[in-house]
Amino acid sequence: MTTKDATYTYTIRLGDDALILGHRLSELCSRGPILEEDLALTNVALDMIGRAQALLKYAADIEGKGKTDDDIAYRRAEINYYNHLLIEQPNADFAHTIARQLFVSVFEFLFYTELEKSRDETLAAIASKTIKEIKYHMQHAIDWTLRLGDGTSESHNRMQTAVNDLWMYTGELFEMDEVDAQLMRDGIAVDLIPIKAQWHNDIKTVLSKATLLMPEDTYMQTGSKKGIHTENLGHILSEMQYLQRAYPDAVW
Repeated sequence: MTTKDATYTYTIRLGDDALILGHRLSELCSRGPILEEDLALTNVALDMIGRAQALLKYAADIEGKGKTDDDIAYRRAEINYYNHLLIEQPNADFAHTIARQLFVSVFEFLFYTELEKSRDETLAAIASKTIKEIKYHMQHAIDWTLRLGDGTSESHNRMQTAVNDLWMYTGELFEMDEVDAQLMRDGIAVDLIPIKAQWHNDIKTVLSKATLLMPEDTYMQTGSKKGIHTENLGHILSEMQYLQRAYPDAVW
């Protein structure tokens, strides 16, 4: 595998995480528990879509086959998506939305802080821009975790249930393969081993302050690096890709 091929795959993975989570959060537009939160979640979704556009455009440039970021986003089959399984989990209730965002944004803050140091100037520049947005996403998720976890018995129980339900998908965030190994040697990719330890400490601190229990590390779901997903991704893509597939090459 060449450095070019590895960088393409690495960039696609990052872009898919941003694209799919952006779509998930966009589903909550006009459905927030309060107006202010409706706007907040929609803004986070827009941030994610903007990041996805930058990453997928860079991936298209690396591939060099004349594709656009739209082509990559809307004209791939499910097995060719590489977003983490945690990202595609549904908005079961507000607690699940917040728990998912907490796990993801704490990870992304640590990850993109390191990616800023990448020898790939484009990835480093995207990281530098997006880290400013991620700080807000992370604080927003932390604030709501504390509010729900240390709130009423109902909100506490719902938040604990959400944390428990989603925990099995968190281990995959720190998996690495030959793509990561090659790009780490080239000074491009991020080493996830030290990030994992810091993530666990940070999450444990937040959950403790929220009077929530941190689940034990038992069975962890995996597969996204090979294009294996839960049934949720297929439903997302059927909605997200419908217009492009029904009217290919349509212009406004």
